[in-house]
Parts: sequence; C-alpha cells; structure tokens
Amino acid sequence: MGYELRVERDAPLAYAELASVSARAGFELRGSQEAGEVVARHGDSVHQIATWSGRLSGQPGSDWQVAQLALLTDLMGARLVGEDGEAYGIRNGVVEQINGSSTYEFGKLEEILAAGPTEWSA
Repeated sequence: MGYELRVERDAPLAYAELASVSARAGFELRGSQEAGEVVARHGDSVHQIATWSGRLSGQPGSDWQVAQLALLTDLMGARLVGEDGEAYGIRNGVVEQINGSSTYEFGKLEEILAAGPTEWSA
C-alpha cells in the first residue's frame, strides 16, 4: 500500500457533486455511489487518480497523479492532505507540497500533465 493523500473539506462531498466536477474537468468516474474510482487519460491509457468509498483519496505513484488529484481537489474547493499533515495544491500554475514553513515545488501544472504519468523510482 502506498502513501495516501485524502481530499478534505468543510462540507461533506456528495457522490453527485464528485460526478459533476469530475465530468467537467475531463475525468471519468467509474463504479457506484458506494465504491468507485476517478480515472484520467493520457494518450491511449487510462490511469487511476483516486478512489471513492464515501470519501475521496488517492495513492499517487507519479507527479502526474499528484497534479491530477490536486487539480480535481482544487475544482471541488477542497484541500489535499497527506498522511503526515502536509498539504498539496496548485498556486500560480505550480503544483506544490507545503509542510509547515517548507514548500516543495513539483513543477508547472501544464508541463507535468503534458509529460504524463512517469512512475517514481524507489
């Protein structure tokens, strides 16, 4: 099992809202209200971005997946939070991780999305 990022917000996220936001953003929602996944395409391939089971979370394996999840989270007006309390988001077109006073920049959103889901090495 990988490192989990979870989507948090003040108001509960309803499945219908997730479906609506996902569709508008170009993501595909598969499954049912009880359990499913959000997927995104890159070229001819489909990649899982997040899972749904009454809450939305993801276990990214690439900067591309982090960027996609940050984009989806942003469109929902939510926060993307890691297991250690760090936050992920998009600021001025740059995908970043914020942990206390430290900031790590993944890179420009459009460049990460264009590069595709290159898996992180161990």
